[in-house]
Amino acid sequence: MPPTHLTSTHLTPAKPDAVTPVEAVAPLMRGITVLLRLTEAGGTSSLSALEKATGLARSTVDRIAATLARMGYVRLDGRDAVLTPRLMELGNAYLAALRLPRLLDGRADALADELDESVSLAVGDRDGIRFIHQATRRRAMSLSFRIGDLLPAERTAPGPLFATEWTDEDWTRWRERRAADPEDHGFPAVPPREHPTGNEEFEERTRKAAARGWALDDQLIEPGLVAVSVPVRDRGGRITCVVSVVSHTSRHTADSLRDTLLPRLRATVRAMERDLRDAPAQQPAAPAPPAGLATWTGASKHELGREFIESLARGLTVLTAFGEGRAELTLTEVAQATGLARATARRALITLEHLGQVTAHGRTFTLTPRVLALGFPPLSRTTLPQIAAPHLAELADRLHDSASLAVLAGDEIQYTARVATSRIMSVNITVGTRFPAYATSLGRVMLADLTAAERGPFPTGGLPALTPHTVTDPGALAATLDHVREAGYALVDGELEEGLRSIAVPVRDRTGRVVAAVNVAMHSSRRTVEQCLGEVLPELTATAGRIEGDLRVAGRFARVPVA
Repeated sequence: MPPTHLTSTHLTPAKPDAVTPVEAVAPLMRGITVLLRLTEAGGTSSLSALEKATGLARSTVDRIAATLARMGYVRLDGRDAVLTPRLMELGNAYLAALRLPRLLDGRADALADELDESVSLAVGDRDGIRFIHQATRRRAMSLSFRIGDLLPAERTAPGPLFATEWTDEDWTRWRERRAADPEDHGFPAVPPREHPTGNEEFEERTRKAAARGWALDDQLIEPGLVAVSVPVRDRGGRITCVVSVVSHTSRHTADSLRDTLLPRLRATVRAMERDLRDAPAQQPAAPAPPAGLATWTGASKHELGREFIESLARGLTVLTAFGEGRAELTLTEVAQATGLARATARRALITLEHLGQVTAHGRTFTLTPRVLALGFPPLSRTTLPQIAAPHLAELADRLHDSASLAVLAGDEIQYTARVATSRIMSVNITVGTRFPAYATSLGRVMLADLTAAERGPFPTGGLPALTPHTVTDPGALAATLDHVREAGYALVDGELEEGLRSIAVPVRDRTGRVVAAVNVAMHSSRRTVEQCLGEVLPELTATAGRIEGDLRVAGRFARVPVA
């Protein structure tokens, strides 16, 4: 197997020549290796492929996968391991502690809307740059980089800006990395270099960036991609992050990007710097109650036996001790937040520091951007239908009836995810199917969340009757929606089609707004109305809760498309 630093920049320790500390937790190191390989594979990999990619024994890979599945970070789908949205809580801990996305992403999004170009925020990660926010335009040719992606500094516009603050040690490390990996195979997010260049070009770009205060990327990553970048500085004049406007040569050359968009980018950066100056100092958050980790890991060990690796679960949980108001923690504070013994927390922190996930500052520890490498890039593009799909499959398997997710599209619902059951008589609906919202359980729970003004007026002459049971009177329908809002569910019996009975509940985002709905549909001969309420509704509500839980984690710092 090739040396680690050649196969993946993500796997190198904080110092390339660092010897693994005696107190490092080997199972935690192996578990992180599996997560990184899964990330590089796009979030899904067979267990046999992970065995080959990591060089670990198959039994070790199986135990790691079982532990990660128990934590909710991985879903085992046959012979495949699939990253789940809950894993994003690790990256969320870093982004919350950093605070920059929360403080600056609104201005980045507004700039993207104004310019109709993609805008990104990036931080320096050793001799690379890592994205912490993306506001992309949806085009046939659009930016494919994701939050958490790592790029080599020399192939980007932000890179030379960060390099203006590099130390001699940083430059030495960069030159050594370039010599060892001239084609950038250690950066899976970018295509390999076809024609490696010398170091002088980047050094000259850094000198120009220092003099100008901005930098260009003229198709350094791949043909057609151009970008202009400006640094955002803190009160002391240090670069906290870099804002980039990214386009394609079909819209701009690098020169036209600079000439036409740089002034507006600079104005946004000035506003961002004011926001940083005016932001109140981060106050220490109240100590979090102990996570009960020891009890949970003990119960997991009892249930799964040797298939559960306690030290891996405890080590990863240490990362979640950090967050907003908890950017810097002492060993004692980490132990208190996780419920771990000090000795256990200390060994985990030593291991995470060795791997570059954590850095020490005297008696305190902070997370590094490298935490985002743990699954965040592929998961940051997760859609609501992808989040819902495994939960719908489990629901359909338990109830033996079809389960669906839909969104509101004007005055219709549109199915965006569906798991059907195999029956001679079944509900024949596919993803993309649309129905009038007023006559469906899915539509009613979504309409019930809207104000009367948002719904718009119902036709004064009444709504079309799809069956003899369809509620068509505007007043009666409004009263029905009021009841649905209070009850938290809708049951529709034969109003869309004779013999079709369905029950639905809403799916809410982090703000409490209804963004979708899930339902179970069946022929009326399958269950009575009373059985739907007694047997199906509790299962349906629990499923919606699990979907909402994943959505809250996934949507904290990344946009989750609902369709």
